[in-house]
Amino acid sequence: MNWLTKEIPPAWQDLAHAAMHSPAWSALGTFLQAEIAAGHEIYPPRQNWFAALQGLAPQDVRVVIVGQDPYHGEGEAHGLSFSVPRGIRIPPSLANIYKEIARDLGHAPARHGCLESWAAQGVLLLNTSLTVRANQAGSHAKKGWEAFTDALIAGLSREYEHRVFLLWGAHAQKKRALIDANRHLILESPHPSPLSAHRGFIGNGHFSATNTYLEQHGQSPIDWRID
Repeated sequence: MNWLTKEIPPAWQDLAHAAMHSPAWSALGTFLQAEIAAGHEIYPPRQNWFAALQGLAPQDVRVVIVGQDPYHGEGEAHGLSFSVPRGIRIPPSLANIYKEIARDLGHAPARHGCLESWAAQGVLLLNTSLTVRANQAGSHAKKGWEAFTDALIAGLSREYEHRVFLLWGAHAQKKRALIDANRHLILESPHPSPLSAHRGFIGNGHFSATNTYLEQHGQSPIDWRID
């Protein structure tokens, strides 16, 4: 068994079984061991690499928000896409997410950037790479993580119905092919980054649209407020 596998909840292992028995998974384990041996600082801390999957069973996922790779600044990444721990400055993309929630739903912008309350309601905050080298954005991309996270997205699409997938920006939108649009709601827009937010992220209405869809299919809405 790959040493990484031991750290993943069994239900998620089942969902991504094929990917976790592939050469890409073995290569990823070897790569990460080499990074650690070389003394590179990796974010998030190891105990949070799979934080998005811990405490949230696949059958309880109702919304998937796809990010790219973890924040690469000290103290920022804690395993949930777009989220930072309390006490860390709210990153610009997350600030724009809050602006759209305020515009769409009328909620006051949050004073911190920790999105754990969303995860507790069934929002899977999934980066496509789950680690990054400190201060080097994208440094762990195309090392094997994508085969695993793609398998999670495809597995959720295949095994369940009436989930909402939020794909913001070109990177996330490449995952559309993994999702059955006849069984789920796929919402796409530009990324909330300051470079693109005002080209269509602000005004996309994704948060109210998500809740409308969930309610139409007998589910409770997500409380998008961050207290």
